[in-house]
Amino acid sequence: MIKRKLNWSLTITALFIFLFLLTGFVASAQQIAADGESVPAEKPEHSPRKATIYSAVLPGMGQIYNKKYWKVPLIYIGFGAFAYFIDWNNDQYVLYRQAYADIVDDDPNTNSFEDLNFEGRWDGQTQQFTTALQRAKDYSRRNRDLVIISTAAFYALNIIDASVDAHFFNFDIGDDLTMRWIPGPVYCMDRKLVGIHCRIRF
Repeated sequence: MIKRKLNWSLTITALFIFLFLLTGFVASAQQIAADGESVPAEKPEHSPRKATIYSAVLPGMGQIYNKKYWKVPLIYIGFGAFAYFIDWNNDQYVLYRQAYADIVDDDPNTNSFEDLNFEGRWDGQTQQFTTALQRAKDYSRRNRDLVIISTAAFYALNIIDASVDAHFFNFDIGDDLTMRWIPGPVYCMDRKLVGIHCRIRF
């Protein structure tokens, strides 16, 4: 009887030792498997600073960095339009400036202003013609300067757009973004009133 109890105790003890060792081996095997797995490389962080610098160095490059490729043609069409109007207004300014300079000097050989006297419109009206040339010169110069300022503002807008897009690059708008309006009690001055509760869930 005692021998049978001893054998039973040894069997249970052996079983516990076996289970303990088996658990240790399984845990070790799991650790090795976990260590042996290749950990996927983390995605590089999208940097608003890089997008800003890229757009400052070359307009449109920040938009490419942000993967907003459709904006690049718009940026260069905009710069092309500004360049055209700067050139056109500058040509007008140079033309009127030379004509004004020729009409106010006393040199009879400088008469480029006559090319602007279409069909003798200003014949006998030298003073009025001089005033009109001065106004046209100032107007063209003003328009040229305004377009140059607008080009600088467009360049700054290109940088701001790239920076803002980079800040929102990883912004996730999921389906769980909800807003619910529900009626509910509102307490004011110890009085219970009927109101509306607004609950926004992100």
